[in-house]
Amino acid sequence: MTTWPPGPPGQPEPPPVERPRRSPFGCLLEIVETLVLTVIIFFVIQTFVAQPYQVRQQSMERTLEPGQYVLVDKLTPRWDGYKRGDVIVFEPPPGWADGDRTPFIKRIIGVGGDEIEIRDGRVYVNGVPLAEPYVYDGQPTTAPPDRDVFTIPPGEFFVMGDHRSSSADSRIFGPIPGSSIIGRAWLRYWPPENFGVLQTPVYAIGNGSR
Repeated sequence: MTTWPPGPPGQPEPPPVERPRRSPFGCLLEIVETLVLTVIIFFVIQTFVAQPYQVRQQSMERTLEPGQYVLVDKLTPRWDGYKRGDVIVFEPPPGWADGDRTPFIKRIIGVGGDEIEIRDGRVYVNGVPLAEPYVYDGQPTTAPPDRDVFTIPPGEFFVMGDHRSSSADSRIFGPIPGSSIIGRAWLRYWPPENFGVLQTPVYAIGNGSR
């Protein structure tokens, strides 16, 4: 081993400097630290940023089919609130889960301050009929026998599935509180052939909070 700069001529070179060996305990500690940090980052992302969700119900056909996966956005709704047309994932209302707490996935039809009316197979928001090209096979929307007009309280949302005849939604259990919403479904990522961003339709509707 040659040192630099070299020593005076005839002077023996110093012995090479050996690097201290890392103990197996030190290596194990680094691995544990890395794993703990990874778990913390994953937890923070899942809790505050985004999380995957597997569609298990038929209520959003054909927009979303059972078995598909979507990414649920938890971050942007903190400053850009939920709007009509958003597809959301939320905790099931009390009494509607039968012990299964799998979150529901539906589309927001009305927001706080809106009046929803269902008649002649169509949905009206504040007196304006909705254009709903996403509804499953263009089927009509029916109201429960005892009620066809709903007024949405502030901070709550009226939700329905796109497959109207196969969806238990706000027509049955009423509006849902904003506190029950987990996030906005915005990206369908599995299977790969169905990859795409879920577009939110724009409704030309006045009144209400949005």
